[in-house]
Amino acid sequence: MPWYFYLALKQLFPTGRVCSFFALVSIVGVMLGVMVLIIVQSVMNGFGHEIRKTIVETGGDIRIEGEVPIYEVEPMIDLAVAHPDVEAATPYAQGIVLLQHGNLPSFPYIRGIDLEREKGVVPIEEYLIMGSLADLDEGSILLSSQLAATLGAQVGAVVDVYSPLMIDRLNNDEVFLPRELEVVGIFETGWNQVDSQTIICSLPLMQELYDLDDTVHGIAVRLKPRKNADKVAATLNDQLPYPYQAFTSLDLNRDLLFVLRLEKSILFFIIIFVVLVATFSIASSLMTTVLRKTREIGILAALGAGPRDIALTFCIQGFLIGVVGSALGIVFALTALHYRNVIVQAFARLTNSEAALVKFYQFTNIPAHYLLSDFLVIIPVAILFSTLAGLLPAWRAARMKPSEALRSE
Repeated sequence: MPWYFYLALKQLFPTGRVCSFFALVSIVGVMLGVMVLIIVQSVMNGFGHEIRKTIVETGGDIRIEGEVPIYEVEPMIDLAVAHPDVEAATPYAQGIVLLQHGNLPSFPYIRGIDLEREKGVVPIEEYLIMGSLADLDEGSILLSSQLAATLGAQVGAVVDVYSPLMIDRLNNDEVFLPRELEVVGIFETGWNQVDSQTIICSLPLMQELYDLDDTVHGIAVRLKPRKNADKVAATLNDQLPYPYQAFTSLDLNRDLLFVLRLEKSILFFIIIFVVLVATFSIASSLMTTVLRKTREIGILAALGAGPRDIALTFCIQGFLIGVVGSALGIVFALTALHYRNVIVQAFARLTNSEAALVKFYQFTNIPAHYLLSDFLVIIPVAILFSTLAGLLPAWRAARMKPSEALRSE
């Protein structure tokens, strides 16, 4: 082991002590910076991962839509299913309705599905928490959990549904009555955006509400596992007639996903300053060490140590602080992420903010998703900053003349 490496270790971790006070403060600073960066990046990854997963699970990998409804439904489904990477396809119709239960109104998003084909594309039964999909027919609907709670509607309740078609008839001085539908099930995906404002009904009922006859608004496509949705969509677009086009579900929600990526980048930029603060702490500690050990540096120079070797002693200290701080930061970050929901729920109870968390977060639990790329960026950056923090003290120590350093009091 080179003597300057050994000396750096002895200064950081003196005999009889775990580490010096200055080293402890510097290590803790790096640890906190790395820990916060990993936690924030992993949570943002979790939100993005869960949103992408839920978008695909609730809407299929690919959707075929156009500026006008699809009239030739079966040929379009056959065209999609004929692709070797496609597992299943199902038609759907969607829109907005006025829903009323008692005196409580709401304007939810309604989706009409083909009860037989939908199972191959969207696992609705897995999301049901009350009721049964087998009971869904042309006189009943499924409500999302938060929408049902807002309206106070349980399984067996009867709700009134007003469609835009009915309102249009009112403008023509026609008398219309709302459609009375029974709630036969309640579902929950865990994603607030879906659970707060969604109705599922049979496709014939939706076609009746919107006067679509036998047409549909689109076709949802489920791909086989690990198939590339972009490539399949491009192939389908070469075969689809105008004005219909295949879009991946992620493309249809690219604005939301872009915002999430932007938030992650901004948070990384902001929190990296925590590591920069720790870097100044390391530089200050090492500069203090240089001033305290001026005579020792003079002795080393008098014994033949070159300026480069003396400088390496302090750069290595910065490097070791970065390595140890980063390692501890990873351990504490993974521990905090493991207990993240317990910590958040305890904080919410303490501040009486449970309702606010459910309302403003997109998920009922805080998700986390680890990406190797984040660790490969955060850890080297933290170690690099720590090593660079030792440059100024190293430069000052290397410039000392042995005669002047030995006379220092």
